[in-house]
Amino acid sequence: MTIADRLLIGLAGLMGASGVALAAASAHGADAGRLASASAMLLFHATAILAAIALLARGLLHGGIGLTAVFGFASGAALFAADLVMRQYVGHALFPMAAPTGGTVMILSWLAVTLAAVVTRK
Repeated sequence: MTIADRLLIGLAGLMGASGVALAAASAHGADAGRLASASAMLLFHATAILAAIALLARGLLHGGIGLTAVFGFASGAALFAADLVMRQYVGHALFPMAAPTGGTVMILSWLAVTLAAVVTRK
């Protein structure tokens, strides 16, 4: 297992914990729909990171493309969730277009997983 794998697994754990905390905050707060969306993105993509790392370890995904996708899951979900949390608690965006940028990164990362599954290793 590489250092990148360990880092990504650690990030997935932090994302999962944050996702559960945001789900709880969403359940107990008024008008907390943003927190529910942030929670969902973190939880879904934490799981996707763990699955993709396992697929990479088994050689079922092209290494470079797959690893790029996994880092995209982590950065995209973090960016998306951070923007929604900032909007909820601080009243303004992380920066203009932060959530859509994070969402776009996640979409591109899913497409990269698709590519990593079909590209053969030489």
